[in-house]
Amino acid sequence: MNSYKVNSYKVNSYKVNSYKELRNKHQKEVNALPFFFAFSNEQFNAGMAKFGLNPTDTDKIYRLSSIGGFYLRTDSDLINGTFKRHAQEAQSAMDADVTGNGYIYDMFLFELRNHEYGYTWRLDDTLDALGLTMDEISNSKTLTHGLNKAIATIKKEDC
Repeated sequence: MNSYKVNSYKVNSYKVNSYKELRNKHQKEVNALPFFFAFSNEQFNAGMAKFGLNPTDTDKIYRLSSIGGFYLRTDSDLINGTFKRHAQEAQSAMDADVTGNGYIYDMFLFELRNHEYGYTWRLDDTLDALGLTMDEISNSKTLTHGLNKAIATIKKEDC
């Protein structure tokens, strides 16, 4: 069995996907955050009850963007700090990939597959998920290289 080091992890016969690893770490942290989602009055009331609040105590909560999430105002620093740190960690990982062959390639390949690029041949959903624009990619040699390499991989998979 082949053994080698990738991103400071010893692995056997496979490459660690550093993007997926960071994404999974972030998801685990988000799942542990104190907020709830509600898409009906019943769900909202149940979420408020879990916080020990009445449904009319809306002055004690904040809305999490426009995605149906809610959290206590007292948890604002924790929630916002976690999302800010996640963005900084992802940016640091991109900055550390000086060739575009590591984290950046992993990032594009994972999200292209996740958004079915091999079927749609559209980048919109992938770029939206990553919070990137084509201008940002065009202005970065490493992002351009990583994206082109990931697209080439997907094209080979579809042959």
